[in-house]
Amino acid sequence: MSTDTTASVSTHILDTSIGRPAAAVTVSLAARSGADADYVTLGGSATDADGRCKDLPALPEGTTHVRLAFDTESYFTSKKQAEAQQDAPRVRDSGAFFPEVAIAFAVTPGEHYHVPLLLNPFGYSVYRGS
Repeated sequence: MSTDTTASVSTHILDTSIGRPAAAVTVSLAARSGADADYVTLGGSATDADGRCKDLPALPEGTTHVRLAFDTESYFTSKKQAEAQQDAPRVRDSGAFFPEVAIAFAVTPGEHYHVPLLLNPFGYSVYRGS
């Protein structure tokens, strides 16, 4: 829940290679209070069966930048995901071309930021959703 002095963040992931939500992806949330400050990890969560993270930690007052880090390697190398992608091209070596996707963005107090991740084994895109 956001107040006038804090922003709030939510996310979800769609695996575009299979056209389904990406479940059980670990997501870490970090924040900082200015471009010269270091990011501080606030905690994390994992996506549910619908690909959504509904319980990310609250942002502290004064947050100006947020970073979401998605553990995509564990997702793409999981047995369940490998079976779902049986017709997709295989990634060599690590099992994921992008082992992690880290998205950093600026926030304004009082605003909510929904940041969806559209993911496949060889690419991704993000946008500010609603």
